[in-house]
Amino acid sequence: MRKLLIAANWKMYKTPAESTAFLTHFSPLVKHNDKCDIVLCPAMTSLPALVDAARGKSVFIGAQNMCWKNEGAFTGETSPVMITAIGATHVIIGHSERRQYFNETDTTVNLKLKSALEHSLIPIVCIGEQLEERESDKTRSVLELQTTVALEGIDHAKAASIIFAYEPVWAIGTGRTATPEIADDAHRIIRAQIAKSLTPELAAKIRILYGGSVKPDNARALCCLEDIDGALVGGASLDPQSFFEIIRNATS
Repeated sequence: MRKLLIAANWKMYKTPAESTAFLTHFSPLVKHNDKCDIVLCPAMTSLPALVDAARGKSVFIGAQNMCWKNEGAFTGETSPVMITAIGATHVIIGHSERRQYFNETDTTVNLKLKSALEHSLIPIVCIGEQLEERESDKTRSVLELQTTVALEGIDHAKAASIIFAYEPVWAIGTGRTATPEIADDAHRIIRAQIAKSLTPELAAKIRILYGGSVKPDNARALCCLEDIDGALVGGASLDPQSFFEIIRNATS
């Protein structure tokens, strides 16, 4: 059985004070949670404060991005060494907004994934098709290619900790959501490609999240499906009550 994981991607929202205030309201709501893993991914400036505030609480803290280099003349970047030193445990890699606005590619996703695993960070690797790719019936080929390149040269001994997140780009921030049937089909494509790129045994262990306008009213229908192992939540995770309701509905 793959344990559900619900992750919050706060994007470029919340100061350190706002991040810790969220946790103050949120942690009592999930104090007795044992049904899923919960990950909060704040902006980089809030990571230290949130890691400190989360000690002893039932949540993990992750970064939204990282460089694959340990150090160097890379202005504005943050290395995996820095992220682990802060105490974060997870990192989002290749989010669609990073690909769209900051020129991330399948190749850089692969480099970041290898680096994250080398530093014992749990990677959440985002993949997904654009609207025109879905309308051109290219969803399968896009997902297979993104999964294949991400997993090139990955050490099988470290691969079980990898988490994928399927993001139908056309559903992010648009209010549109893939139906449970569309999402489940995409997850099956990804899992089948993981089996080809790695092994069927690893494919059975690796969790695949759904990300794309997840809200309290659709969390249960999505997360009850066999190949969907949780959710990567954007805007609806910014409010502690809303995020709690997503968790409650997804695990009910």
